[in-house]
Amino acid sequence: MDGGDNDSRQGSTLVIHQTTEQLIARCIAPVKKDFLRPPPVRTSSQNDDIPIPNDKPPVLAKEKKSKRQLKRERRQDQKSTRNLCPEISKSGDVNSCRYKDKCRFSHDIEAFKAQKLADLEGECPFLKSEGPCPYGLSCRFLNTHEESTVSIPSSNGLKIRSEVNGFSKDVQKLLWKNNMTFPKADAKLKSLGLFKMLQGQSKSKVNDMENKDGGDKCDQSEDNGSCAVTSDLENKDDDDKCHQSDDDGSCGVPPESGSKLECSEEVIKDDDNNGELESDVLCPQKRRKTAESGDGEKIENEGVSVTDQNVDGSCIRSEPEAGTEAITPETDLSLKLHSREKKLIDFREKLYLAPLTTVGNLPFRRVCKVLGADVTCGEMAMCTNLLQGQASEWALLRRHSSEDLFGVQICGSYPDTVARTVELIEKECTVDFIDINMGCPIDIVVNKGAGSALLTKPMRMKSVVEVASGTVDIPITIKVRTAYFEGKNRIDSLIADISSWGASAVTIHGRSRQQRYSKLADWDYVYQCTKKAPNNLQVVGNGDVFSFVDWNIHKTQCPELATCMIARGALIKPWIFTEIKEQRHWDISSGERLNILKDFVHFGLQHWGSDTKGVETTRRFLLEWLSYTCRYIPVGLLDVVPQRINWRPPSYYGRDDLETLMASDSAADWVRLSEMVLGKVPDGFTFAPKHKSNAYDRAENG
Repeated sequence: MDGGDNDSRQGSTLVIHQTTEQLIARCIAPVKKDFLRPPPVRTSSQNDDIPIPNDKPPVLAKEKKSKRQLKRERRQDQKSTRNLCPEISKSGDVNSCRYKDKCRFSHDIEAFKAQKLADLEGECPFLKSEGPCPYGLSCRFLNTHEESTVSIPSSNGLKIRSEVNGFSKDVQKLLWKNNMTFPKADAKLKSLGLFKMLQGQSKSKVNDMENKDGGDKCDQSEDNGSCAVTSDLENKDDDDKCHQSDDDGSCGVPPESGSKLECSEEVIKDDDNNGELESDVLCPQKRRKTAESGDGEKIENEGVSVTDQNVDGSCIRSEPEAGTEAITPETDLSLKLHSREKKLIDFREKLYLAPLTTVGNLPFRRVCKVLGADVTCGEMAMCTNLLQGQASEWALLRRHSSEDLFGVQICGSYPDTVARTVELIEKECTVDFIDINMGCPIDIVVNKGAGSALLTKPMRMKSVVEVASGTVDIPITIKVRTAYFEGKNRIDSLIADISSWGASAVTIHGRSRQQRYSKLADWDYVYQCTKKAPNNLQVVGNGDVFSFVDWNIHKTQCPELATCMIARGALIKPWIFTEIKEQRHWDISSGERLNILKDFVHFGLQHWGSDTKGVETTRRFLLEWLSYTCRYIPVGLLDVVPQRINWRPPSYYGRDDLETLMASDSAADWVRLSEMVLGKVPDGFTFAPKHKSNAYDRAENG
């Protein structure tokens, strides 16, 4: 086994000879000495055989391929015998594909069977569903299909794959062609005086664009103001989607023509607010230019729809095109609910699983629901990517039927972008609340003016929350950090106003953006903000909750706190929800932990698919999660209980071989664990954690 690096092994000598108090002072977990791994003893002859670190072979830089080249390679790969047409795979009939020779996938069943990998052990995750396995011949558990010819309904009467919030192809095409209308958002922008400012700027801007050969185009890359770091591994390739059940077998990639959106980076400053970007409402997407010249804008004041506009930042069309229909509002905006009359959502005393990048996927949330989580929230989705119809970003909004209190988290820089996104989500998805991320510390998000960057622009924060809460009836919540810069906390000065903006709740992460995760969260400041909050604003605390003791302390110190959000604590030990509800330290065995991993794999195969692609996607996300779970130290091995989240585990042995394997911080051992539940990895398989999550105090661990 490869567990433990040289530094941790060499440090074992120091750990053995230090007292418990000395170890805790150095943030080293006080593991019982009987389980500590002794330092390696080397003879002089052995030392002579140790390779010099500087003799490592040079790492060759990977050739950077253009998007056109990557797309061409994906198309060629789709046509190979490894990728059987989904329709043919499901039915087993070569004539079932409606596209015939024009299909982008292979139709050679025999060639596919000849190169298909061996079936995995276990049963098909769709065996007990109300219909046949949707992956048919491609399923890696094909041998179990013959064992049960009669489908068995699930105990709750729902299908095994009971997921909602799927992305409609019709809506996607409207977004690709820039034909979607947002009447509620535009009307709210107009009522706040933001829409008129946009209108005043649009004419000169359009004229400038017309003198530049139609302006700068973008192809949904980093230049369009969207975040290039997406929250799912599938987002790296437009072709790598979670679901392959679409009838047309499309990969979710926009068409080559007629789908590119124009971009704008212009902002408007308000001199009355000392340069604060109160009117920073321009969406980074430039909209279609109208054929009219001069003052071609016309606004309908009756309040139902806003059409025929040539306003920068409005995702609308002048006239419906053939084959498409404009989306019209279904209610009179004059009857819009006041923020105090909206549906309320109660977070008090509920166990809230934080939205977690990459690892907070739907299968992981299902695991946490089984273990006691009350509230779940999807991974952060970028507004610009949602408005561009990126299927990989919309996959982050999917919800399972077991998530009875579910929200989605979005991130945007401008009020108009956020308003149109929440209107679209309300129309297309079933969610209980929408959370706006104003605390993300990642550079590529902050550089676009989103996430923590909004903390430096309180007037824009106000505009974003006001227009979002005024556009939809779904409760709007926000998530913030204490400040952008260390030592310059500012949420306490805004907390009294956040409720009047229209937010139902605010989550305060007790760290600044500059701090990232380098120090413990400042809960005293969270308490201070909570006590200043008005009674109608629920405050959720966030940071370093790792046991029921932490939970109890925060609730005792500040009874006004609605609840605590649990983030990294759930990644390291998802059974923390059970511990809090049962008020006990669970000395969970390695076998019980392995069963939790098996549950994740089962849920993952249902979500990403039971074919080879789905199996490997499930494996990748499992490995990302294992890069966190290795930091858990079993209760029975500690001299002091409970474990603190900032304690570094020394190199130690577990109570059995499996527990020792689970304690390893080596990616090779994580791969071995994945093979125990998902079979052998493919030849040439490699893995490196995406978020360097085995780091404790590095700034990049954000």
